[in-house]
Amino acid sequence: MSKDKNSVIEHYDASANTSHELYDEQKVYDISAPYPANYLRLQLLLKSFKIKKIKDVLEVGVGEGTPLSALGNLGIDVWGFDISPEMIKKSKENLLKNNLNPEQIFLGDIQNSKTYSEILSDKKFESLIAMGVMPHVENDSVALENISSLVKSGGTIFIEFRNKLFSLFTSNRNTAEFILNDLLSEVDDKIKSIVKKELENRLRMDMPPIRTELENSNAPGYDAILSKYHNPFEVVEKFKKLGFKDINILWYHYHPAMPYLEKNAPEIFRKEAITLEQDPTNWRGYFLCSAFIIEAVKK
Repeated sequence: MSKDKNSVIEHYDASANTSHELYDEQKVYDISAPYPANYLRLQLLLKSFKIKKIKDVLEVGVGEGTPLSALGNLGIDVWGFDISPEMIKKSKENLLKNNLNPEQIFLGDIQNSKTYSEILSDKKFESLIAMGVMPHVENDSVALENISSLVKSGGTIFIEFRNKLFSLFTSNRNTAEFILNDLLSEVDDKIKSIVKKELENRLRMDMPPIRTELENSNAPGYDAILSKYHNPFEVVEKFKKLGFKDINILWYHYHPAMPYLEKNAPEIFRKEAITLEQDPTNWRGYFLCSAFIIEAVKK
């Protein structure tokens, strides 16, 4: 097992007892609570599942089981796996509370088909969801090919990514990294050094805070584990090459101002962010959202 994977497991094992709080509808406008991105993401999924009248789903990265329980309560046959033993334990408990089958939840890794192929056999699903998974995989191509192989022709996938283009709006060290490492990747080093100096003079290079440890734990924080961003333009092309059609980008976790300005007017910031969430296909999501879901149909 790789060092990266071990640290991801450690992080999520330590998060298992508190991650359900991110789905609390009662705290949507509570500025003392974290932004309800997971709750809002789940609402996008539920809406699509109802419209498409999906009958079964496989979740890659089940977490503590709230999404699968919500989908199961719609009468959908729910299956799933995760690399975190503690998350599997919590997910099973959650499904039991909702009178769903916990035996359809198990340990597995989307990067290694051997970990789930025996249990699933040749089963393919009408839909597959993977929330919070792609930032942590070491090989995107392997993970996405494995995802595709688990979906029926005509089936729908919902895959979440962190939005790299959001860094153009944040005006912090992430902005500098994106400009230097992505936009100017093939530019002469002398020019890049001039740009670097200029950016360091203009941007909040001290932001965002680096999360090295998980709060109230010795486990590695989110920035201490493999946690990649993805360019939505490149992601769409990857799904086209994998044989998907009707590719839509659903944006969520909107920011009405640079993240470091939230503390200046936290209540208005939260209210405006939630208002922006009402249109998940708005083009502004390319720049104002920190995350997105690819919804696509397998040919």
